[in-house]
Amino acid sequence: MADSNSKSRYRRVLLKLSGEALMGDGKYGINSAVLTRLSTEVREIVAAGVQVAIVIGGGNIFRGVAGSTEGMDRASADYTVINALALQDALEKQGVYTRVQTAIKMEQIAEPYIRRRAVRHLEKGRVVIFAAGTGNPYFTTDTAASLRAMEINAEVILKATKVDGVYSADPKIDPSARRYKTLTYMHALQENLNVMDSTAISLCKDNNLPIIVFDLTAKGNIWRAIQGAGDFGTLVGAAETAWA
Repeated sequence: MADSNSKSRYRRVLLKLSGEALMGDGKYGINSAVLTRLSTEVREIVAAGVQVAIVIGGGNIFRGVAGSTEGMDRASADYTVINALALQDALEKQGVYTRVQTAIKMEQIAEPYIRRRAVRHLEKGRVVIFAAGTGNPYFTTDTAASLRAMEINAEVILKATKVDGVYSADPKIDPSARRYKTLTYMHALQENLNVMDSTAISLCKDNNLPIIVFDLTAKGNIWRAIQGAGDFGTLVGAAETAWA
């Protein structure tokens, strides 16, 4: 649990959530208990003085329902906003000032993305949720997360998943699969380890932006990732260096 006396390794972070993370044990949609837990953890992190930006995927909507994107143009399927609005509502119920900025205009429900305005919100202690991807089709929310993280000068991307790091193989299928404590960008790309999509990893590599991959399902793990706490998750960076 975060508090104002705890030590944070990072001052400004971008949290990348998959849409599937919001489903909980369901097959699609948004689990209110998961949303409440997430918003509580983010509130505690903000209270500890960390500036937080968030990007959320849409897999709980588009991939969670069988056939939901069948026949759908990729140029339409790459835009996601509903999860951002749901998280904003949950955060504001926790008393956290929040802004949603979208890459495509929908001014009745959210601000348009403006980099300087986003940075100003962060400086004022507001959580900024970036929605609608990059504003361009064929770019995933992983790429949007990498791009926005660099634009706002985030110090790290926190890639929240349902597993406790990056493995050499799928640990559910291969019991001999090992978890990497640290990993280089090139190794992740060459071995196709599914850290993030290749465009996103390449952007991080070119700008030396570290990625921490960790398990979101355990309470308190977002704060542990921000602390850079010991043997935790997988740190992806320029060299296979230790956490310390």
